[in-house]
Formats: sequence, structure tokens, C-alpha cells
Amino acid sequence: MRRITATRYVTPLREGGSLPAIVEAEDSGLYVLKFRGAGQGTKALVAEIISGELARALGLRVPELVLVELDPALGRAEPDGEIRDLLKASAGLNLGMDYLPGSMTFDPTVGPAPQGAEASAIVCFDAYVTNVDRTPKNPNLLSWHKDLWLIDHGASLYFHHAWDDYLERSQSRFPAIKDHVLLPWASTLPEAEATLRQRVTADVIRRVVECVPEAWLGAGAEPRFTTAAEHREAYVTYLHKRLEATSAFIEEAQRARAQLV
Repeated sequence: MRRITATRYVTPLREGGSLPAIVEAEDSGLYVLKFRGAGQGTKALVAEIISGELARALGLRVPELVLVELDPALGRAEPDGEIRDLLKASAGLNLGMDYLPGSMTFDPTVGPAPQGAEASAIVCFDAYVTNVDRTPKNPNLLSWHKDLWLIDHGASLYFHHAWDDYLERSQSRFPAIKDHVLLPWASTLPEAEATLRQRVTADVIRRVVECVPEAWLGAGAEPRFTTAAEHREAYVTYLHKRLEATSAFIEEAQRARAQLV
């Protein structure tokens, strides 16, 4: 992942619960910035990186993710005290996502309807990373140049908020898949499962987890682990074990879809 420095605070995105913002960076690009000082903390940023890069490995569209150095002085002209406090708490390394100008939130009631293969791939991916935040109420999908783009994966991998029995929980059938916004169109789930198993290899998993900055791991981030390497290895192990549950969570998705169509 590229590392860049934010040079201008443009505007807050107040519809987000964690108060993300649009910033300009040293490369003159605009990015949606997710703050390490937000209420969800660095765990949400870790989930964004791991899930976002796994989705990219599967051939799904995800805006480029970058690591962004932030000087809290960039927001000194912001009149909102909450935002100034957030910037102060987020000094240092944060996560940016390439801003897609003119994109619109996907609306399942308006369309166009996604193709079955794409919908199935997204449903399968979200079941793998246990993403509970792709619902009709909050799809976290953007329509840009007539394509679907996946955003906001901070609520995925929720096992890492409590590491007890995490390997046992890696086998979850993920019943929350019944609320997935694309489930009605997911007509080729077995094929999506085969692609997931083919593309999410041991090398891909390790490469993706290595993208997480060391500063967001280790004893300071999670008392269970004494080093960042130990913490990182636990994510790798979980993601390997999660692949063992593909048949179970795809079966769960097919059962839920049968009740809708």
C-alpha cells in the first residue's frame, strides 16, 4: 500500500458515524479519510485493509486504499470542536480511500440490477469476512461509471473485538447473510465459492495481512498479543480457518436466498 501525506482538509462527511472526511494529499488526489482516533479505533481500520484487499484479490472493485499521514493542524479552521478533537486524536497514520467523484449509493429499488455472478461474488466475499454492513438500509456499495464499487468494511471481521474462541467462531455459518442487499441476485453462489477457494491462497492471505501497519498491532492494540508479529499471525490463522467454513456459509446463503425468491 502507498503511504502519502495529507496536505489539505477539505470537508467532513457528516453522514458517517465515525466522521470521515475528504482530504487532499501530496499527490494532488482526493481521499476519503478514516481516522484512527474515531470511536471504532484502529480495529476498524485493520478490518478495512484486510477485507478491502481480499476483495481486490477476488477481482471485486474497491477504491485504492492508502496509508495517510495526518497533521492535526490541517483542521484548525474547522469550527466543529468534535472534529478538531478527532483530528488531534488521529495524528499520525490513518487510512485513506480513493474518492470517486460523482458516485452514487447503490439503491436496489432503482437499479440497474447487478449480474448474478457479480452479486454472488460479493455475497460470498461478505460471508467470508463476516461483513454485517451490506444491507438494503446501508449497502456500502457505490455506483460509479455504471459499475459497483465496494466501500466501508470497518464492521467486517468482527471476531477481532473479542479474541476468545476466535478459531471456533471462524466456522460460523454467518446467519446475518440473510440481510445482504444483493442476496436476491446471487444466483451462482457455488461458482463464487469455487472462485473464493481458488483465489484466496495462503500467499494472498499473508500478503494482505502484511499490509496492516505494525503500529496498529501488538500489545498496545490488543492485550492478548505481546508482539505485532503474533497479532498478525492470528489474523492469518483465522482467515485460513475461515476458508474451511465456505460450504457452511454458502449453504446458509442459499437457504436464505430461497426464502426471498
